[in-house]
Amino acid sequence: MMHKGLSVHRLFLPVLFMAHSAYGDVSYSFPEEMKRGSVIGNMVKDLGLDVNRLSSRKARIDTEGNRKRYCDINLNTGELIVAERIDRESLCGKKSSCVIKQELVLENPLESHRIDINVQDINDNSPLFRKNVIKLEIRESADLGARFLLEEAHDADIGINSVQNYNLARNEYFELAVTAKTTGKFHSELVLQKELDREKTHEVTLIVTAVDGGTPPRSGTVAIHVTVLDANDNAPVFSQAVYKVSLPENSPVDTVVVTVSATDADEGQNGEVTYEFGHLSENDMTIFSFGSNTGKITLIGSLDYEEESSFELPIQATDGLGMVTYGTVVIEISDINDNAPLIVITSLNSPIPENASPGTEVGIINVQDRDSENNGQVRCSIQQNVPFKLVPSIKNYYSLVTTGELDRELLSDYNITITATDEGSPPLSSTKNIHFTVADVNDNPPVFEEQNYRANVQENNKPGSSICSVSATDPDWRQNGTVVYSLLPSDVNGAPVSSFLSINGDTGVLHAVRSFDYEQLRSFQVLVLARDNGSPPLSSNVTVSVFITDENDNSPQILYPSPEGNSLMTEMVPKAAQAGSLVSKVIAVDADSGQNAWLSYHIIKATDPGLFTIGVHSGEIRTQRDISESDSMKQNLIVSVRDNGQSSLSATCALYLLISDNLAEVPELKDKSHDESSSKLTFYLIIALVSVSTFFLTFIIIILAVRFCRRRKPRLLFDGAVAIPSAYLPPNYADVEGAGPLRSTYNYDAYLTTGSRTSDFKFIRSYNEGTLTSDLTLKKTPSVENILEGLGSEAENISQLCT
Repeated sequence: MMHKGLSVHRLFLPVLFMAHSAYGDVSYSFPEEMKRGSVIGNMVKDLGLDVNRLSSRKARIDTEGNRKRYCDINLNTGELIVAERIDRESLCGKKSSCVIKQELVLENPLESHRIDINVQDINDNSPLFRKNVIKLEIRESADLGARFLLEEAHDADIGINSVQNYNLARNEYFELAVTAKTTGKFHSELVLQKELDREKTHEVTLIVTAVDGGTPPRSGTVAIHVTVLDANDNAPVFSQAVYKVSLPENSPVDTVVVTVSATDADEGQNGEVTYEFGHLSENDMTIFSFGSNTGKITLIGSLDYEEESSFELPIQATDGLGMVTYGTVVIEISDINDNAPLIVITSLNSPIPENASPGTEVGIINVQDRDSENNGQVRCSIQQNVPFKLVPSIKNYYSLVTTGELDRELLSDYNITITATDEGSPPLSSTKNIHFTVADVNDNPPVFEEQNYRANVQENNKPGSSICSVSATDPDWRQNGTVVYSLLPSDVNGAPVSSFLSINGDTGVLHAVRSFDYEQLRSFQVLVLARDNGSPPLSSNVTVSVFITDENDNSPQILYPSPEGNSLMTEMVPKAAQAGSLVSKVIAVDADSGQNAWLSYHIIKATDPGLFTIGVHSGEIRTQRDISESDSMKQNLIVSVRDNGQSSLSATCALYLLISDNLAEVPELKDKSHDESSSKLTFYLIIALVSVSTFFLTFIIIILAVRFCRRRKPRLLFDGAVAIPSAYLPPNYADVEGAGPLRSTYNYDAYLTTGSRTSDFKFIRSYNEGTLTSDLTLKKTPSVENILEGLGSEAENISQLCT
């Protein structure tokens, strides 16, 4: 029947940064040869543990010096179960107590509970005699009551299950006397009850049975053949009843363990003694040999203190006529430091998060040494250049804990060497390498390569063009180091920044959403956010300053004289003006900046080219020489204003100068101007009327030709709209979406003559700005009057320009 015992003491080990506890030991007793899976006991109930936390705390059974794991724990129920066949005889031999020491180890926090399993013997072995037949030679002169010691039967079981009695089969000569030794063993002797007569019986056969005390009992038999001889008065006698020897476990083969000696008082053949072992196990027979004539016990195999610390060898001495004496040799094996410490990694938490606080337990180390006493005392150490240390925990366990902060970006893994050294002489040591990796934690925000960025964009850029790129790096790993870019919401001149710029989230390239105009916006700033994909994400931002660079896209604008209006602007120049006199000034501005706004002034036409000059940079018009009587009263100047851009843009204006000291001298000036305008208008109207008439006749001829030449009459009029094939349209005529009757651009080069009442002009060329599309639909057919009206308006504009 199994029983358990629980001690009441507790052991507390103070450890820096952590606290481990070792509770009282628990012991169980159960019989050997139990089937696998048999329940030994419930440790959860006996130790007061939480069965639901066994798995999370990595509950396990660790052996203590045993090669096999005989027990295990059921994590679902907390029961201690049999894991391997347990044979008490193979584990403990004839020892009265057979205890398997196991440990229940739990983590988080680290706990250790010692478990002593007392293996109880069952009667699973029968008594055995070393020989099947024992031969005895007894002289016929033997006295009644003479005793003859018999060989003991061997039973691998112990206690009550070992040999408890011997029985002798019924016969007429002998009885069996059974005597208990002080060691608890029993030996048997044949007692002569009837005188032997060799002439009547020269041989007697006896059957002896050895019986153990098990339930049911087991037995073994041996046949004894007694040969009746003449008298052998003395049996051999050992010099010592028990020989005790100490032998180091590293003794070499052929070492003489001990030499035994037995003497026989008889002479001749009766006094010749031979030696042999009694019953030995098969293992002992491979280790020791016994010289039958010399009495020397010699070592023929290797010894291991950790496997067997002592041997008890039964010996016997037999004289020439078969009288036997029994003895015992006890060999104590002395331990030497022949086992290096064994380092066992029972738990390892890898990878370690880099934000683990100092003192975090990352591993549990168990150190074992099979040697005894000082030879089995072990010290553990670790190299000094790592942020870890070993903290002694419970019994022969060490906790591997961190001593400082870890940084994966500086060092992503560690190779730790643990050294265990015993206190033997000389000491033995062993090492164990442990590899740790550091798990990344999102502890680094993205860092931009520059503190701020500057982007220069030329105005009139194409929408979608890239203007610059930003770059941020994150030393973290995988998604913690993956950087995504975005623009922080803000306003630029009252509009959202997203209407100006966009950014590629993966590459950090900034693109212009619109075309910039330097004259409207010269610079602005945006904030770019770099965010990683960690949890929670970390971010940083940087300022990007965008500067719009000017392009020469604005022509100079002349403020004076005004280029617009129909009134004639005339400057008075005194007749007495001398060379260098300021007579007027052209004032112009340019919306561009820099060299694109540097203006230069040039006279491109003049009534008298040598009379006036203009300041290239000031625009001041001065006389080059003194005014003379021969100079024409009316002087017309055409001034060009050019900027310094690439390529240069320009604007022109006309100045009208009157050389006179008094307007009264030219009373006809206003009438001339009026008559001149009326004359020009009449001329243009005549030209327009001729042109429209020609166009109208041509149009009618084309329509008639189409009607008679095509087989199927096309539908020309539908809901007031006329469809005209593009092939029949005049090259410079169109009315598209009500944009006007004529969409052509004309260039004119005017040659003016001073003093003429009629200004002559020369028609140079015309060109189309666009190309007419096929099947163009005229939404409204213009009348002749409308066309004339339009031409009249154009003529008036041309007249003003030429004037």
